[in-house]
Amino acid sequence: MTETVVPFPPQYLTLADGRRIAYRFTAGAGPAIVFLPGYLSDMTGSKALALFAMAQANGRACLLLDYSGCGESGGEFANATLSRWRDEVIALIEALELDEVVLVGSSTGGWLMLLVAEALPDRVRGLVGIAPAPDHTDWGIAQMDKALLADGATLWEENPYGPEPTPTHPGFWADGQANLMLDREIAFDGPVRLLHGQRDTDVPFDISLRLAEHLRSSEVQVTLIKDGDHRLSRESDIRLLLGTVAHLILTHEPAAT
Repeated sequence: MTETVVPFPPQYLTLADGRRIAYRFTAGAGPAIVFLPGYLSDMTGSKALALFAMAQANGRACLLLDYSGCGESGGEFANATLSRWRDEVIALIEALELDEVVLVGSSTGGWLMLLVAEALPDRVRGLVGIAPAPDHTDWGIAQMDKALLADGATLWEENPYGPEPTPTHPGFWADGQANLMLDREIAFDGPVRLLHGQRDTDVPFDISLRLAEHLRSSEVQVTLIKDGDHRLSRESDIRLLLGTVAHLILTHEPAAT
């Protein structure tokens, strides 16, 4: 794959409690593309940077960020929760005065995009999920391990993407269980596009099908990539992502008067 270069050093937003959230923003026409990384991921991944480059090339606004405890942001990952990350995304959208956004969420970021969309119904114009993983603290964890988490233990699992094991901290798990979405209607009415590999061994592709059923929107499309894995970061996958985001934005822009 062609190497993608990090565009420039990050800026920082300091929240009321002192958390410093790293982000990169390129100004341009709206709606702004906001990329939400996955669990333990950051804004220097190939999908994030490809979206940023596309936005710059087309004069579009785009926001990348690292959640607290991840990448170039401050904080400890052990203190991370979905609710904290949701609030960080919202704080950045508001600080940058982004009136219209399209959220692009990868894996856990696909869960976050749903939480942000419900919190900002007047600003979120569309959603693009890449192997979205809502409720993974529920279906992705064995009952025995849930009992350990409930008792305050941290789970450590083999990480297929790096040398360090992947932790699940009890606080993150408990907050996830308090934010389950696949047992109710998800209050979003805009266009939604879900991309999922059928060889995804981390998030079964039927999660995207279940998500499509629970979204209130009538304009939901699920694209299954037969030979795609969880990361969907091959050149062909990224071309599909860029085309999906661009088409969603262009086909839902207000008609010129």
